[in-house]
Amino acid sequence: MICSVKRFSEMYETVYRDLYHYALCLMKNPQEAEDAVSEAVVAAYENIHKLKKEEAFRSWIFTILTNKCKKRLKKALKEEPGKEEELPEQPVVPDYDLAMDVRKAFFVLSEEEQILVGLSVFGGYCSQEIGEMMRLNPNTVRSKRSRALKKMECVLGSYGETEHGRKE
Repeated sequence: MICSVKRFSEMYETVYRDLYHYALCLMKNPQEAEDAVSEAVVAAYENIHKLKKEEAFRSWIFTILTNKCKKRLKKALKEEPGKEEELPEQPVVPDYDLAMDVRKAFFVLSEEEQILVGLSVFGGYCSQEIGEMMRLNPNTVRSKRSRALKKMECVLGSYGETEHGRKE
């Protein structure tokens, strides 16, 4: 596809927020997320000629971002073994308790589950599109996404319970 700088920036404007939110969920660090998005945008711009249809831009750039995030996570894991167990420190604000619980539940998921849920929730992709991006059968995507969401639901159900199993 031949694309002008102006057209590329127009297409990017439609996805930049979702790209950042998705990267933040995977990277668990705002600076790392910004860096991953920047790398993905540069790579997308440099390779825009490889995009066959403009309608596929969203899934194409999310695929690039997913790969950039995976690469950065692997690199960080090699540099600091054991880092994957850490959650970023966030100030606890009472108004954000539920958001923090959801964030913690998200990080309980495996990398693949995080990608599936992220593409579905933040990217707004259907199982067919996610399947194409991840080279999975759409039925498999639906099953794995359902299991991941149930896992999150179980984790969220345990938050707010006392040691006697009752809600506070």
